[in-house]
Amino acid sequence: MKIGVIGCGAVGSLFAAHLAALDDVEVWAYDVWAEHVDAINTNGLRLTGVGEVLSYPRATNDPAELPGLDFGVVATKGMYTRPAIEATAHAFADAAVCSVQNGVGNEEVIAEYVPRVIRGTTFPAGKVVAPGVVQWDTAGKTWIGPFEPKPASMSEVRTLADVLTRSGMETEALEDARGAQWTKLIFNAASNALCSLTGLPHGRAALHPDVRWVMDRVIEEGKAVAAALGIEMEKDPATLLQESIEPALDHAPSMLQDVRSRRRTEIDQLNGGIVRFGEEVGVETPLNRTAWALIRGLEASWELEET
Repeated sequence: MKIGVIGCGAVGSLFAAHLAALDDVEVWAYDVWAEHVDAINTNGLRLTGVGEVLSYPRATNDPAELPGLDFGVVATKGMYTRPAIEATAHAFADAAVCSVQNGVGNEEVIAEYVPRVIRGTTFPAGKVVAPGVVQWDTAGKTWIGPFEPKPASMSEVRTLADVLTRSGMETEALEDARGAQWTKLIFNAASNALCSLTGLPHGRAALHPDVRWVMDRVIEEGKAVAAALGIEMEKDPATLLQESIEPALDHAPSMLQDVRSRRRTEIDQLNGGIVRFGEEVGVETPLNRTAWALIRGLEASWELEET
């Protein structure tokens, strides 16, 4: 079996490193960061932290080098989904491609380029600490299922789930993965945006009464939109937020990491996604819209600093 991992930041590297440790899977890792690619090819891909893994995927920053693949796992930031899948689509001409990205809207883009798509949600997280080295901060499950407008078969979904679980990335195959996706979407919309606006790490933001007031209302709006869409949550995002405080007390969510580094964020796929779906079903989302607007304004301020 040949699997391509598209985007080898922290999450993509978790998938690539685990899969490449299997003897019966050939893993190709595609990323535009040449130094990271060179380090993987020279010294392997190393995970440290929650677990220790060292494996040797075939890494490249040249999409033309990718062979025909059986499955794809897309793990880029949401704003890079289109250029990443456009560059690599030839490798997935007869493949099922799974998004494990944050937020909503990524599968729709992927479906423009490949024949079969899998909706996915994953909770493991970390950060790249050096080329070829990823600090694995938090463990967790992955849920995948057919993307309804252009679905992979359940047989393909189960095959991918099985190989991921064998690799050490526990994955559940679902007929309808929207509940898992929206559970994390709403959780991330509360955590990522508010941590990024306040500078507080995840758990400490949730413990601050004023910040928590906003987080709770972001969650309430997201749940109302999901209910209007007929989506049944995998878990109440409010419960998930409460349970995450202690283990992620000083964890900097990915968006806060981006803000600290003056990088573009995934706000359009998170709070912006809730706003867009809310408009479609007639549910007002003023707190999500405010968070979306403020992060977009923050990004605009960095552009002014550069001029």
